[in-house]
Amino acid sequence: MKINHQHYRSIWRDAQSVRIIDQTRLPFAFAVERLHTHEQMCHAIRSMQVRGAPLIGAAAAYGMVLGCQQQADEQTLQNVAAQLLATRPTAVNLAWALQRMLQQLLALPLEQRAQVAWALALAIADEDVAQNQAIGQHGLALIQPLATAHPQRAVNILTHCNAGWLATVDGGTALAPIYAAHDAGLSVHVWVDETRPRNQGASLTAWELAQHGVPHTVISDNAGGHLMQHGQVDMVIVGADRVTRNGDVCNKIGTYLKALAAHDQHIPFYTAVPTPTIDWQLAEGAGIAIEMRDADEVAYMQGQDDQGQLQRLRVIPHESPALNPAFDVTPARLVSGLITERGIVTPQQLPTLEASL
Repeated sequence: MKINHQHYRSIWRDAQSVRIIDQTRLPFAFAVERLHTHEQMCHAIRSMQVRGAPLIGAAAAYGMVLGCQQQADEQTLQNVAAQLLATRPTAVNLAWALQRMLQQLLALPLEQRAQVAWALALAIADEDVAQNQAIGQHGLALIQPLATAHPQRAVNILTHCNAGWLATVDGGTALAPIYAAHDAGLSVHVWVDETRPRNQGASLTAWELAQHGVPHTVISDNAGGHLMQHGQVDMVIVGADRVTRNGDVCNKIGTYLKALAAHDQHIPFYTAVPTPTIDWQLAEGAGIAIEMRDADEVAYMQGQDDQGQLQRLRVIPHESPALNPAFDVTPARLVSGLITERGIVTPQQLPTLEASL
């Protein structure tokens, strides 16, 4: 994707270091950070400088590379992988990428590992980009009939959290079909959930869409059901951090409520996921470990004042505790379909998809 007419990926190699876009500073400042060690990558993932399931997977792969630069023996690599795995427990891409890196690196002679690690991490990143491009084209096929059915107005799509190119290496998951539709000349409009408590929708999705020129409107998280009741939402597309074998979808907290509202109003609810986000080892969503994040993310908000200065403000009483589960699980029965790089499948068709991998 392009920022001020310059193409960027969200993560890339720079000599013997790794560059990332610091997402904690968006949308008010665009900053690129250089990481030299796997400890710095662990911090970047944990602090959400990089976030989004596909990007976390690629970041973990590059974290393994940085670990290899220091020492590439088996014990060191296992320790580096364990530290990276502990950063965030919910997104399955993290464990998937680490397992893939370990399996391939440990099969090599010690002296080859550091050099080959760069190629392996780049391959994971390139695969993510190709998968997202395919997701975009498959999702476009869902939007086109809606555009044909309503030629006098835009297709209204609601999304939650950020599942755009910032959540991937490039292209996005849930936003990939929207970008494809916009680029194909279809009239689309996106309802952007603010997505409390970290406001990834208001801060990241809105910024992305503005950069690409896609019409959009930021709404409070509680407005989605109202818009659905009044015929102002044609479909919902979200991303996912983990999908289980039965089609349960784990995504940013608040997704479940949007799925319930969409189901009640007979509005299609889709999740866009590359196949590495599907956890074939986990039968159902009840087995997913839900990350509990710092309560301060609920207690405080960050924004820009009228003088252009960033301010951090407390929004709840000092005497009040806060709870901050990062994700919830949407049952498969509420999911119209999964948009994958291999096509669109219903939750019931997942076994067929697994067999084709």
